[in-house]
Amino acid sequence: MVPTLASVQKEPPSQPVVAKDSATVVLVRDVGDRSGVEVFLQRRVRSMAFAAGMTVFPGGGVDQRDADASIGWVGPPPEEWARRFSCSEPLARALVCAVVREAFEESGVLLAGTESSVVADTGVYADARAALTSGELSLASFLNDAGLVVRADLLRPWANWVTPEEEPRRYDARFFVAALPEGQTADDGTTEVESAHWQRPEDAMADAEAGWVGLMPPTWCTLNEIAQFSSVAEVLACEREIHRIMPRFVQDGERVVVKLS
Repeated sequence: MVPTLASVQKEPPSQPVVAKDSATVVLVRDVGDRSGVEVFLQRRVRSMAFAAGMTVFPGGGVDQRDADASIGWVGPPPEEWARRFSCSEPLARALVCAVVREAFEESGVLLAGTESSVVADTGVYADARAALTSGELSLASFLNDAGLVVRADLLRPWANWVTPEEEPRRYDARFFVAALPEGQTADDGTTEVESAHWQRPEDAMADAEAGWVGLMPPTWCTLNEIAQFSSVAEVLACEREIHRIMPRFVQDGERVVVKLS
């Protein structure tokens, strides 16, 4: 099942807006002594121009500085990410760096470290987080000054969703998954969200079905996929073929429904 939309523009414009490259991270953690995983979700403030009031995963647009080749790197090289996401190597590098930056800006989770360890205490980088968010600091400058590198080995490619052509704001979003690093916590320390929490995927979908929260098709489908796994280890071990998905809006009587093919 995919959520139904109440009203949308019925026909795509003659010249659809070009979709902006973006990156989204699905942060996961094990559910204590029970089977299953939890995901980190944020409810966006209602003043946002895109997905206002919706419950989403952390993420955002690629900054041109994210492609900086001076950024230290551990894990699968850009050419491997380019192969998985069917894009150029420079864009693949930018996507990985963007998702690391956005995760830190929006949730305080830093997928970085040294060649042999991952950051456990992110509090010491609070000022850098604020400067990254404001655009005063680039990811490359932050990591180089802190003696850190991107830990691409903590990430896994998950999906590629493109905003429908009917929308005035469009994103070509590559979805990643990552386990919450040991010692770190995720928070709501961004002005873009009104609340944030960890939740089992099936419970988040039940809340949406009850009308308590709003989920966009990519979020809904990703939650449904993650709900099939019994542990974070299983999620990270999943080998996926990444296909470009662009939902379509279809009139069904008095309703407008979302079709994924």
